[in-house]
Amino acid sequence: MLAPQRQQAILELVRHHGGVRVIELVRAFGVSDITIRRDLEMLAERGLLAKVHGGATVVGPGIGSTDEPGFAVKSVRQEEEKRAIARHAAALVDAGTAVALSAGTTTWALAHCLAAVPALTIVTNSVRVADVFQHSGRTDQTVVLTGGVRTPSDALVGPVAVTAIRQLNVDLLFLGVHGMTLRAGFTTPNMMEAETDRALVEAAGRLVVLADHTKWGTVGISTIAKLGEADVLVSDAGLSRPAREALAEQVGELVIADQTLRT
Repeated sequence: MLAPQRQQAILELVRHHGGVRVIELVRAFGVSDITIRRDLEMLAERGLLAKVHGGATVVGPGIGSTDEPGFAVKSVRQEEEKRAIARHAAALVDAGTAVALSAGTTTWALAHCLAAVPALTIVTNSVRVADVFQHSGRTDQTVVLTGGVRTPSDALVGPVAVTAIRQLNVDLLFLGVHGMTLRAGFTTPNMMEAETDRALVEAAGRLVVLADHTKWGTVGISTIAKLGEADVLVSDAGLSRPAREALAEQVGELVIADQTLRT
């Protein structure tokens, strides 16, 4: 992992927990005490965190353009749209297939729909998604949860997650994203999460992106995939006509979910 990626991950941990200890970061990233202290010094010099004895703490609200709300905050946004997207996405899954779900609130909504599908093998880097299947009561589903460092969106990311994912092959990947534009493609504000998501993309036979209309025009700091890499993009009726036309020219298939549909 490059130093900027590690430092971004440290910032995410500080923001999520309010503070971190040097010894915890050494264990999480597998680097020396001196390396972690140097990272903290560089971040402190930029005013992004405050160094304290044995670790670091937050210095105030937000950390600029890479700021990302936590799972609880995002879970109450566009709830109806996300449920509609999830219902349409679930129709793409056949019993007995191997399916990957990235972390996110839309993929979490999809997990609730897929919990009823028999004989699935589910690969995910999301603790929240794994919990849905764990409590589904089914005994014919297999859940593979990657390890890694936990982000504010409850994604498991980093070298451990990437290594685990690269050993696997799945039929479908359902990818949640922070933003999408013609120039930047599908993006996230977390560089480590982008790296882990790219590993998921490489492991999948088909890529299905789940993105409600508010993601159009939003740009995260790191690109996961270009628009043309998506075999299917599922969005909702709130997506504007110009956005639909632009996306339809880029992705394999654009699906607009009907919020009146119920299963």
